[in-house]
Amino acid sequence: MTESRTIRVGVNGYGVIGKRVADAVARQVDMELVGIADVVADWRMHAAVQRGFRVFSPEAGRVAAMRSAGIEVAGDLVDLLEAADVIVDCTPKKVATLNVAAYRCAGRKFILQGGEKHETTGHSFVAEASYAGAVGRECTRVVSCNTTSIVRTLGALKRAGLLKKARGTLLRRATDPWESHFGGIMNTLVPEAKIPSHQGPDAQSVDPELDVVTMAVKVPETLGHLHYWSVQLTRPATKAEVLEALAASSRILLIRMDDGLEAINVVKEWMTDFGRPRGDLYEVAIWEDMLTVQGEEMFFAYMVDNQAIVIPETIDAIRAVTGAERDPAASIRKTNEALEMPLSGARSARRLPNPKP
Repeated sequence: MTESRTIRVGVNGYGVIGKRVADAVARQVDMELVGIADVVADWRMHAAVQRGFRVFSPEAGRVAAMRSAGIEVAGDLVDLLEAADVIVDCTPKKVATLNVAAYRCAGRKFILQGGEKHETTGHSFVAEASYAGAVGRECTRVVSCNTTSIVRTLGALKRAGLLKKARGTLLRRATDPWESHFGGIMNTLVPEAKIPSHQGPDAQSVDPELDVVTMAVKVPETLGHLHYWSVQLTRPATKAEVLEALAASSRILLIRMDDGLEAINVVKEWMTDFGRPRGDLYEVAIWEDMLTVQGEEMFFAYMVDNQAIVIPETIDAIRAVTGAERDPAASIRKTNEALEMPLSGARSARRLPNPKP
């Protein structure tokens, strides 16, 4: 497709990620959301209709139930594929792999999420690290929330020539907030059985040069993930040098505990007060005043909003695979502006713009 043409985007799966991707696509000046597909006939689809989205059903057997619930169905998955240039698959883990054959049969570009394996697409995506490799490809996979944060933070240190190796411990939320009544854990911690946990090798699928090992434990909360990292630097450095390297990324936010942002629930509340849709934190939020550098070692912690961090990456992936924008920096800038990410690149919460009224 040509760079001047609007990219027609379909979203298959309207759950936690899908609804955020749909909203983000609708905000891009160079994209058109041609429809969303799902099999449910509950409040989620009514919300989609109220937003003006065309609804499709990937399963013919669900159409009657959806129409009985008052949801106008524009067609099936084939109809959505015909209307779109690219499909973003946000269906549950392992379901997306089953949809790949349909996308290829229709000759459509497609983007999967981090629940699928790297081998399914042969390419894994984080905009600041692997955008160029996705340009013009048939497909790519936007990696998981935790992996995205790893590649963003360690990638920033690597670009500054500071990263030698990194070892991290991930405190993982138990489930998504809206599903916490279905499952999750209470009054316990559940260690991931293998070291390294899957996030480290997954980060290496984006950047094979990263020397990274991760360990993970599931914790009884749903607001987001918390990472602790120990990094060996390539040379002795100052804290100011490290902060400068991190702040060079437009998708890393340096926050401070002495500003009252001392826990992940407070950061989420801050995002809500700032006016972010659903209180979404698209950036990696690193505690600047906690970060410590001792010669060739640094130690830091950050928050990951598992529902939001991959949304800007997915928008950039759309431009990459369609060839609509070949320059990573240009796409990142367009995405950030459309999602109103004035926090990005800020050195401190003390120097952020005023919240929206």
